[in-house]
Amino acid sequence: MKRRKFIEASALSVVAVSSFGFIRFDGKKFVGDCETTTDILGPFYRPDSPMRSNLNVAGNKGKPIHLTGLIINDDCATPYANAKVELWHCDEEGLYDNSTPAYNYRGTVMTDAKGQYSFDTILPVPYDAGGGLIRPAHFHMMVTAGGYQTLVTQLYFSGDENVQKDPWASNEAAKNRVLKVTSDGKNGNTVTFNVGLSKKLGMEKASLEKLIGSYKAEDGSDQKVELFQKEGRLWIKNEVFGTAYDYLGDNTFEYPGVHDGSYRRIIFQTDGKMKIEMFQPGSEIQSRSFIKVS
Repeated sequence: MKRRKFIEASALSVVAVSSFGFIRFDGKKFVGDCETTTDILGPFYRPDSPMRSNLNVAGNKGKPIHLTGLIINDDCATPYANAKVELWHCDEEGLYDNSTPAYNYRGTVMTDAKGQYSFDTILPVPYDAGGGLIRPAHFHMMVTAGGYQTLVTQLYFSGDENVQKDPWASNEAAKNRVLKVTSDGKNGNTVTFNVGLSKKLGMEKASLEKLIGSYKAEDGSDQKVELFQKEGRLWIKNEVFGTAYDYLGDNTFEYPGVHDGSYRRIIFQTDGKMKIEMFQPGSEIQSRSFIKVS
C-alpha cells in the first residue's frame, strides 16, 4: 500500500505514544527536565529489527549521521544498562522498508554498563504524508527497559523548515526533541539524545491474554479489529505490525503521547464488549462498540 493511503487508513492524526525524559550532563551531574514527551508511533513500526548499530546501506546517497545518547533511571542520575533501543526511519527517498528481510534503516542495540547507546546511519528526509502534510525529517525511537514505561518517540532536527508546519514537531511538548546537528569534522554529522525512564502501570499477563483476539463492529459493518499482546502491552494489528496501547487502569488502555487534549482509548466493558473511543478538542467524542468473535 502506498504511504499516503496507508497513513490515512491508519488514522495517524489521532494516535501517539508514552512519556520519558530529556536530560544533559553538565560535567558533574545530570540535569534537565526528566519528564519530556513522546510522539506518534506512526504506522510503520516493525518488531525484531536486527541487532546492529550501523544502519547504513551500501550505495546510499544520504548524509551520514552518528546518533548517540544515554538512558537514565527515573532518579535522573543512574545509567540504565541493557535497555533495548530500537531505531527506524525513512531512506533518502522518503520511503520506509516495511517488508523486506533486510530491515533497511532499522536496527536495535542494548545500552552498555554506562547507559550509552549509538547508531550510525543517514539523515532522513522530509516526505509527503498526504492531505497537504509534509512531515519533517525524523528518527523514530522505541526504548524498552524492565520496570519502566516503554518509550516511543520521534527526534527532529533544527533548521528543518517543516518542523513549524507539523502538528507534532511544532507542539510545545516536542521542543526538547528538535535536536541540533553538528559536524564531526570528517564529512559526517552527530546528534545527541538523552532520555530518563518513567514508571509504568502494568497488567497481569493472564488478564491481558483474556482480552486479545478478533472483534467485529456491533453495528453490523465490516470493520474488524485484531488485538494481540507483545511484551506486556496491548496492540491493534495493522498492515506492517501494529499500534501499542498503555494500560491506564479501570479496564482502559490508551495510545498515549497526544499533547493537545486528544486521545484514543480501548475500553473493555462489563457486558463483554469492547469500545474504541476517540476525542479531539472542539469535537464530540467518537465511539464504536465491538464484539469478540474469536
